Amino acid sequence: MNVVDTLEKELDQRKRAWWEWHKENPQVWKKFEGYTLEAIRSGRKHYSHWAIVNRIRWNREIETKGGEFKISNDYIGFYARLFHAKHPEYNDFFRLKPLKEEKEINHLKADGIYGEPRLNF
Repeated sequence: MNVVDTLEKELDQRKRAWWEWHKENPQVWKKFEGYTLEAIRSGRKHYSHWAIVNRIRWNREIETKGGEFKISNDYIGFYARLFHAKHPEYNDFFRLKPLKEEKEINHLKADGIYGEPRLNF
C-alpha cells in the first residue's frame, strides 16, 4: 500500500468514526443545523463552523456520549460538510479547508509523488 492509499484509508476511518458518533448523538446535528440556520436568517453570508460547535459545547443542556470530549475537534469539519450537503443553497456559508489527509494527498499528487512520503526540511 502506498502513501496515498494509506492516507485515503485513514480519512475513510475518520469519516466512519465520526458517522458512528454522529448517529449516537443526533442532538448535536439538530443544534448545529438550527444554530447555522439562525445565523443565516440573521443576515450572515459566511460564518465559522467552529463558532457553531463552540456554542453547542457551551450549551449545558446538550450531553454527548461515546467520546472523551463533548464534541471532538476532528468532527467539526464533517458537520459543516453535512450542512452543505443537506442545504446546497448555502453551499458557501462555511469556508472549508481540505481535511488533513486530503491536503497531504493533494500535495503528494501535485508533486507527482504517489508512493513516497513528502519530506519537508
